Amino acid sequence: MYLARHGVEVTGVDLSPVQVERARRWWDGVPGLTFVHADVRDYLAAHTQVFDAIYSVWGAVWFTDPEQLLPLVAERLVPGGVLAFSQAEPAPGACGPPPMRGKWLEGREHELTVLRWQYAPEAWTGLLKRHGFTGIHASVLEAPEPGKPGTLLVRARTCA
Repeated sequence: MYLARHGVEVTGVDLSPVQVERARRWWDGVPGLTFVHADVRDYLAAHTQVFDAIYSVWGAVWFTDPEQLLPLVAERLVPGGVLAFSQAEPAPGACGPPPMRGKWLEGREHELTVLRWQYAPEAWTGLLKRHGFTGIHASVLEAPEPGKPGTLLVRARTCA
């Protein structure tokens, strides 16, 4: 973790115990780096710590209802704090949480169904504005291979 190695306190939160243990092994010994197994909504609601930035890489923002998550994130960011996230480019016409089924989560013996919140960049901008964020930039980075889905990149700030 680049930031932790440069003196920044970093907390990683993941719903998957397998991913948390993997991260702990990979980054063992890095000072200032903590990994927590929890639902991000529960973690943010239970703690009073504030953060300069909250970053989600194909994670919590994709798999959590933004109407529940965004107010919690806004409460835990310092004034002017940054929310940044990435996830798969939304499918054409997608708006909301279509289910995803499979054994894709490591350690699962049975198929699991999860929801993924997919919105176009303009819809994410509206959601973020409604929850008090400013300076919003949302766009899709095209995939390097034609015909493959790109990556949605979003950055927003809390009011300073």
